[in-house]
Amino acid sequence: MDSHGAARTARTARTEEQRRQDLDKIAKYRHLEDSIRAQALANNYDSSLFQLTSKLLRLNPEYYTIWNVRRRCLISAFFSAPSRAIPPEQDSPSSTSGKNDAATGGKRREDVEADVNTLQSELAFTIPLLLEFPKCYWIWKYRRWLLEQAIVRLPATVARHIWEAELALASKMLTKDRRNFHAWGYRRNVVAMLESPSLNGKSMVEEEFAYTTRMINGDLSNFSAWHSRSQLILRLLDERDANDAARKIFLEEELDLVREALNVGPEDQSLWYYHQYLVSQIVNRARNPTIAPALTTAERTAYVKKEIDNINDLLEDYEDVKWIYESLLEYTIALKSFGEQVEDPAKWLAKVRALDPMRAGRWDDVEKQLGATQH
Repeated sequence: MDSHGAARTARTARTEEQRRQDLDKIAKYRHLEDSIRAQALANNYDSSLFQLTSKLLRLNPEYYTIWNVRRRCLISAFFSAPSRAIPPEQDSPSSTSGKNDAATGGKRREDVEADVNTLQSELAFTIPLLLEFPKCYWIWKYRRWLLEQAIVRLPATVARHIWEAELALASKMLTKDRRNFHAWGYRRNVVAMLESPSLNGKSMVEEEFAYTTRMINGDLSNFSAWHSRSQLILRLLDERDANDAARKIFLEEELDLVREALNVGPEDQSLWYYHQYLVSQIVNRARNPTIAPALTTAERTAYVKKEIDNINDLLEDYEDVKWIYESLLEYTIALKSFGEQVEDPAKWLAKVRALDPMRAGRWDDVEKQLGATQH
């Protein structure tokens, strides 16, 4: 019998030798775990305990407690004291290598170099683990902690180089797996820090918006790229100091982009989410900042009507796509809120209810809301 297109194979019984080898591996793992716990309880956070954590994490990177033990080892046995930058007016023109100066954040150069080497070594340690376990939360969290240590312990210029290398790594990870939401979230965190005063940063919103465009062009189904794009738009327009005309043009270009994508892949949930985001910007029920806040009610109505017409065209070829009917339902209700005479939204509700019975409770709520607006 096939399962998800793959034929099932009979499980081969293990030999006695295989069982013995497995038991031996379990015993070694438990001995390693016990050794780490014993040293941690004795507060021996030294290089020997550090090496033990390396062995265990290579076997099991999901073991979050061991990552914490490793952090303590680094703080106790490897890192120098946190950096305390000194004001520029206290700079000593006679500062030499090995002495505290402003360029090293008030730390000895030897300490800065040692901390850089430790951080780079640790970041390198996690790379093979990330390649094997790209969606392991604890590896990503540990890398983020290491980068935070760079800010605390290194001068800003040095720390920035480490963070910029991390952005390059995030890009490389997303080249391997374009939809890895861990890597996308991590990238947003890295960019936010590179923009921050802690790293003498400046806005990267233009570069990141262009990055989402490249990723979307490579994969229209990249939900994370569409999501990141939506998070950048309002800031992008503000930083461009876009006037009302420029904002309207931008909105129309984004609608064209997602319409073209929907014509190619109307079954794609990520495309509909972005389309719904753009329409929510037009309708603006919550009166929040939007892409084009100066749109008149007549303009908003015209935009929504146009989107409904385009979606109706999709129905000619795609009759069983739930997202089409859900959007028609939502946008028709939006038109109704503008005081427009519309066809009964219950027509679309019935279709989406039939195609999405698992969310019957939601459709019941929508039906109640429709009933309430008719009284």
